[in-house]
Amino acid sequence: MTDLPSPAAPPTRARASLVPKLYTTLTTGYGWGPFRTDLLAGLTVAIVALPLAMALAIASGATPDKGLITVVIAGFLISALGGSRVQIGGPTGAFVVVVFNVIQQHGYDGLILATLMAGAILAVAGWTRLGGYIRYVPEPVVTGFTAGIAVIIFSSQVRDLLGLSMTGVPADFFDKWAAFWAARDSLTPWAVGLSAGCLLAIVLFRRFAPRLPGFLIVVAGASVIAALAQLPVETIGSRFGELSAALPAPHLPAISLARLRELAPSALTIAFLAGVESLLSAVVADGMIGTRHRSNAELVAQGAANFASALFGGLPATGAIARTATNVRSGGRSPVAGMAHAVFVLVFMLVAGHWMTFVPLASLAAILVLVAWNMSEIPRFRRLLRAPMGDRVVLLASFLLTVTVDLTVAIAVGVVLAAVVFMHRMAELAGVEQGVSLGGQEEEDDHVLAEQAGETRTYRLRGPLFFGAASGLSELLTSLLASGSGLPRTFRLDMTDVPLVDASGVGVLREFTERCEKHGVKVRLENTQAQPARVLKAMGVEV
Repeated sequence: MTDLPSPAAPPTRARASLVPKLYTTLTTGYGWGPFRTDLLAGLTVAIVALPLAMALAIASGATPDKGLITVVIAGFLISALGGSRVQIGGPTGAFVVVVFNVIQQHGYDGLILATLMAGAILAVAGWTRLGGYIRYVPEPVVTGFTAGIAVIIFSSQVRDLLGLSMTGVPADFFDKWAAFWAARDSLTPWAVGLSAGCLLAIVLFRRFAPRLPGFLIVVAGASVIAALAQLPVETIGSRFGELSAALPAPHLPAISLARLRELAPSALTIAFLAGVESLLSAVVADGMIGTRHRSNAELVAQGAANFASALFGGLPATGAIARTATNVRSGGRSPVAGMAHAVFVLVFMLVAGHWMTFVPLASLAAILVLVAWNMSEIPRFRRLLRAPMGDRVVLLASFLLTVTVDLTVAIAVGVVLAAVVFMHRMAELAGVEQGVSLGGQEEEDDHVLAEQAGETRTYRLRGPLFFGAASGLSELLTSLLASGSGLPRTFRLDMTDVPLVDASGVGVLREFTERCEKHGVKVRLENTQAQPARVLKAMGVEV
């Protein structure tokens, strides 16, 4: 008689955080009814994603088919492997600036390699359970660079909005607008009219018929009008030629150590943006359907999706908040909806790839103007302008550096500035108060008598004792020793209001203790909380 296999042990919390939501969905009961609902939701999202993917690819300096490939490959994997039930993945506006700059500086092969690297970084971040730490990026930084990206996306569409005749558009923000001004005489009235009409139509659809696929209807209508009226406007076909109607074979770009070093900053930026936006989108989705996503599984899925997208020649991808919300409003409740949306886009590519060449670029530019407007988050930006001065500085620095310098620099400077502002605020909490009660009545009576006799002096430290506050606290404690005469036998330092101590704080206390000992004064630390007591003991300071 053979032994039956023992039941599998329940997954640990660490392993459970990496389990895809698709597995959870399929193993907890999934029938025909939910499947049919998810298919319809996937079809709705695919109709929205189709024109948007092409528009974002063009804005990024790539060809429209690259955006569609990204939706098919990355969109499918983000849903299949991700930690959110309803997350929809694909190219987003956040990547436009980074992708455009990488292509300009390193070519499309450089973008492929940077995306491969970003995929590996994201997967490692998920496996090492770093998903929870991304939420510590301050809101002013996120809002600042998001608003900056919105300005850049709008700027990148001016050429197609106005139908300007230009051989190329400079990457630098100010050079770009100078080039637009220089080409102002080539403005095409038909392109202006078509883009304005499309923009108005999209706004009206959102206002009066939000359930209809306004993007697709407007793009299709503009294509028919431009073709029948033979309008002298640029189309996808006239600029990019015939689109591929099939997925390309996967391939790896040339890889060398020098190339990896050169593209490392871009890869880190792509990974950061993909991680932040996907987890923000997952949080929004949680609020809409009342579930909780698995952040580490989401990062692993983002890593696999970006790696695979790059292998097939696609763009970087992440969770798309607007498309995820569309999925939820359309009834999608499982990862099957996101997987279906990718399959439907693939079907559209295979069946209608030829017809996409007739799409006017002015209509796609109108779509991206709406994308930029939504990304700008003007109400939130205005609200943050009423925040404390430090937050306003972080917001404006992140915004201006994104627009005028580089997104990588903007994020780095914004996070560092936010950290400095936070440390300054924490340092202001540090201080010393004299003559406070420490213990029970009987014990305190003894101390009062000792203080009255000049033998003991009591002080209470307050605030976190860390490197940002160390210098100021050192000066305060040193002032207690300003005079070598009239010192008590004992300094009692009450640590009740000190929640944490770091190495610099320990150094301040050690220096103060050693100087007191030289004057024959004993230092006693009392009412020390758990973390400070543990650190002080580990570093050899008597508690």
